[in-house]
Amino acid sequence: MSSTATTPARVAPVPPAEDTVAFADPPTLGRRQALTADQDPTPSLAARLRGVGARVLRASAAIVIFLAIWEVAPRVGLVDRVFLPPLSAVLESFWGLLTSGELGKHVGTSLTRAGIGFSIAVLLAIPLGIAIGWWASVAQFLGPFLELFRNTAALALLPVFILVLGIGETSKITLVVYACFFPILLNTIAGVRTVDPLLVKSARSLGLPPVRLFQKVVLPAAVPTIFTGIRMAGTSSILVLIAAEMVGAKAGLGYLITYAQFNFQITNMYAGIIAISLVGVSINAVLVSLERHFSRWRTT
Repeated sequence: MSSTATTPARVAPVPPAEDTVAFADPPTLGRRQALTADQDPTPSLAARLRGVGARVLRASAAIVIFLAIWEVAPRVGLVDRVFLPPLSAVLESFWGLLTSGELGKHVGTSLTRAGIGFSIAVLLAIPLGIAIGWWASVAQFLGPFLELFRNTAALALLPVFILVLGIGETSKITLVVYACFFPILLNTIAGVRTVDPLLVKSARSLGLPPVRLFQKVVLPAAVPTIFTGIRMAGTSSILVLIAAEMVGAKAGLGYLITYAQFNFQITNMYAGIIAISLVGVSINAVLVSLERHFSRWRTT
């Protein structure tokens, strides 16, 4: 009895499944160059100028509308042009005062007074604010006294300053010091008290001495709040000084406005008001630049 051996049937090999992802061919060099030329991410000079112009237009639209109304309203009879001359007439007087040197003299006098008073206020208010904000005993001792005077308007004390210090420069500068002192003081106190306690503890754990602690930690952290008070004081210095110059002075923007009013030089009066606005804007721009300079360490 013979048996035949059966051989297994040969199975045809199955090709592996194509489960891999097919990637697109990379673009050729010519295509990349075309894309680069057509889709350059760097804006052109014209595009940048258009963007700057659009931002300036949006920021100044309200001012332009106001100035246009000022020019048109007296000419069409909406207001009496005797009391509100057209803007063009005011600008003509402004240019005349500027070219004659009279406006520069008054602006220089006012800026000198305001600068002296403002500087004295900064030198007094910042150290005192740091002491009050850092040491509770100093705050308890001086707090009630300062609270009493900070609620007294500076202009309410103008007659007192004139009576005690006379009508000269001393009374005007003292009034500016008083008006600038409290915004700087209160913001310095707030800036010191809001310093992150973790920063202070970390500095102390590293063995930083008190002087270096104030220099490296407390003051840099409090600078933004302090400069808020300084900017407020810069505005107050001009406003209060103008009022003081209207009462008793022989030079300054306040004197220029009052003199023009008494002599019915209405265009000169408005020219003085425009000069005050320009001085205020310039002072604020300088203080903003200083704030950015001293706050460069901050992350944006």
